[in-house]
Amino acid sequence: MPDMSASASLATTHLVTLAEFDKNKVTPGVLGFIVFAVMALAVWFLMKSMNRHMGKVDFKETPETDGSTAGGPGAPGTGRAHPSKG
Repeated sequence: MPDMSASASLATTHLVTLAEFDKNKVTPGVLGFIVFAVMALAVWFLMKSMNRHMGKVDFKETPETDGSTAGGPGAPGTGRAHPSKG
């Protein structure tokens, strides 16, 4: 069975000589821009979706009563907010 570490090191030395990059001029390049643009679009779509979902929420509270109504927590008339359904 051939020694895989020797072939890996040989391939690495060939790749390093093909790269020929200047350590003072390393930039993110096109791939970095593409990744950043995809992440920005994802955040934009998430914010758009969040705004649409927040628009469906009804924050109007029911007026508080004197406590004479029977019911547990979340029952109508307890003064808690009930989000709209749908």
